[in-house]
Amino acid sequence: MIDILFDFISRYVSLSKEEKKFILSLDIFRTVKKGTILLKEGQLSKESYLVLKGCIRTYYNVDGEEKTTNFFTELEVLIPPCVSSKTPSKYFVACVEDTMLAVSNSDLEAKLFKKFPKFESFSRILSEELLTQQQINFDEFKTSSPEQRYQDLLEKRPDLIQRVPQHQLASFLGIIPPSLSRLRARIMVKTKD
Repeated sequence: MIDILFDFISRYVSLSKEEKKFILSLDIFRTVKKGTILLKEGQLSKESYLVLKGCIRTYYNVDGEEKTTNFFTELEVLIPPCVSSKTPSKYFVACVEDTMLAVSNSDLEAKLFKKFPKFESFSRILSEELLTQQQINFDEFKTSSPEQRYQDLLEKRPDLIQRVPQHQLASFLGIIPPSLSRLRARIMVKTKD
């Protein structure tokens, strides 16, 4: 798992032996069981997550119904908005599978930035990438039909279809489970023709 983290960071900045050693000295690795809630609505948090292995999801509880907004799998980063706003979380973060995470927080990052200033650059570039991707995802969701969203999922993230419970997948697509079943049947018929 350590190599996965170093490879991820190396996409943005090169790491010296001293920097790797420092990162290893930090208590950032966490193994979490499926079903564990990492963040609850109303909770304050300073933690951000890099998924090394597994899957986590974000969801809102709207009138007792879970509304899934995203899934994060290997080498995807989640920085909950409550971290930067320093306000209570408006959503939940939960593990869909047994998951291995690299967990960071603002205190740890400040310590890292002070000792190795180039990590501020890494953090800025990563934040810009995440913001850009979030905007693209939002725009695509708002301008597409459920069938287009499902087709997009098949193209870009086919692993989710096997990894995620169907009711969560339906919620993520903005539909109810029976509609997802009908949509999948329609697509299967089209692909056979």
